[in-house]
Amino acid sequence: MPVMEPDLDAATLRTWARAIDDGPFSALCWGERIAFDNPDSLTLLGALAAWTDRVRLVTTVVVPQLHDPVLLAKGLATGDVLSGGRLTVGIGVGGRHEDYRAVGADPATQTMREMAERVAVMKRVWAGEKVTESVLPVGPPPVQSGGPPLLVGTIGPKTVRSAAAWADGMAGTTLDLDTGKQNELFDIARSAWAQAGKPAPHLATSFWFALGAADTARDQVHRHLRRYMNWIPVEFVDAMAPTTGFAGSEDELHRVLRRFRDIGADEVHLIPTSADVDQVRRAAEVVREFGEP
Repeated sequence: MPVMEPDLDAATLRTWARAIDDGPFSALCWGERIAFDNPDSLTLLGALAAWTDRVRLVTTVVVPQLHDPVLLAKGLATGDVLSGGRLTVGIGVGGRHEDYRAVGADPATQTMREMAERVAVMKRVWAGEKVTESVLPVGPPPVQSGGPPLLVGTIGPKTVRSAAAWADGMAGTTLDLDTGKQNELFDIARSAWAQAGKPAPHLATSFWFALGAADTARDQVHRHLRRYMNWIPVEFVDAMAPTTGFAGSEDELHRVLRRFRDIGADEVHLIPTSADVDQVRRAAEVVREFGEP
């Protein structure tokens, strides 16, 4: 979903959601920020559950430390109910202190340990346990037994290893589309999950994309990065923009996706750099060549 693009309205978001649901995609994803003008993640979850019927809905990522864990568990369980059990929850610590400060959260809680503790509370809620001396537990119960699958959002090996105890997989990101480095992280996840005695992890990664003539597409990515990465000095953003994400033709995107498929990626989440729905429709033609999910 193009949630980090400017001037969004309900019609644009609904059109994108339905285009994704109608296409060959396996999932519809969106990210969270607070000190930005993107839609609220949980409010959008309710709308997406109503606007779609088929695809999984994936938060990539929601930051538990920015929320009360019981309320977050209740909101996500509600989304699981409204979507008929199609929710997957990507969780991360977040990368911006300004988001923590905006909601009165302590940036010192921006740790994997704190996130794991909040996940444990959420799982208790989803299991129907009482977290206080209330008459009834916090509901509604999620459709998926034990709650939605959890993916850890990370690019670091230490984080991947520590998440094996509670996550069902990972939702990473790659800036430079380096499949070699991504496969190293996948191997760490495979090993960590095996050592924890768990089934093989769901392996997902993501990257920014723009489809079109090379220069035009690269300019689109650059504009998006300048807007989205507004907490980073602009000269640093300008320096990384030429090699960040994908910018090119449908054939070139197909070749990139094949490379990620070949290293065992279960999913690639394509992050849009424009709210033009033609981008998702063109991407659908590329994805369709991989077969219906």
